[in-house]
Amino acid sequence: MQVEERRQQEHLLLQAFGPSIWTVDGPEVSFFGFPYPTRMVICNLADGSSWVWSPIALTDQLYSEMKGMKLDRVEHIVSPNKIHHIFLKQWQEKFPHACFYSPPGLSCRKVVEGVRFDKELDYSDGNSEKHAFYEDIEQVIFHGSFFMEEVVFFHKLSKTVIFGDLIQRFPESDARGWKGMLMWIDGLVGKRGSTPREWRLSFMCGKDKARAALNTVLEEWKPEQLVIAHGECVADGTATEVVRDALSWI
Repeated sequence: MQVEERRQQEHLLLQAFGPSIWTVDGPEVSFFGFPYPTRMVICNLADGSSWVWSPIALTDQLYSEMKGMKLDRVEHIVSPNKIHHIFLKQWQEKFPHACFYSPPGLSCRKVVEGVRFDKELDYSDGNSEKHAFYEDIEQVIFHGSFFMEEVVFFHKLSKTVIFGDLIQRFPESDARGWKGMLMWIDGLVGKRGSTPREWRLSFMCGKDKARAALNTVLEEWKPEQLVIAHGECVADGTATEVVRDALSWI
């Protein structure tokens, strides 16, 4: 019986990552010619609703699993940065009553024409009102880049920090050919991981702002687990040190 249950779990898209938090690995997408794996997160909030981070393609199987696990009452959908947008319209069509949150720089892009954004994640406009999911999930924005800023989240119950693209840590088996060589050069391969070099350079004049956000993650949140969109996650209790090493350039 245990063997059969294990086999069933292996075929599920929704993978438990801790109490009230699941990850889902999706198809690869092309980014400037590089094949990037996709990953999303679903959290079950204390009020019974679901919070979705960086949604991937919404297949019949994924929706069926969400429904079976009572995760289909989706009320919050967030993106970590302005390049995580490909599947937002599909999710809005399925969950028209959900609140869609825009990270800095996304809501004004032409690529999201037709997507309704209800709220901005950025508090810097003077709005100090906490988001409805704050009791379960905190956020901090890595400001300071002239190219792209990222919203990082912390799921309190599972002590999981959720990064989009700021931390990438691919296994060596994925780093092959000339594209793999570039990943090695950027420090994106192996257990430590890092941020793509060109993005690091865009923080050159704003590291103080980014450092303040990093201090929140390391000194206040002190995460035990790490979910990232691209590469290997951390579930062994060492997330704080992994984040510290990966973002030591800040």
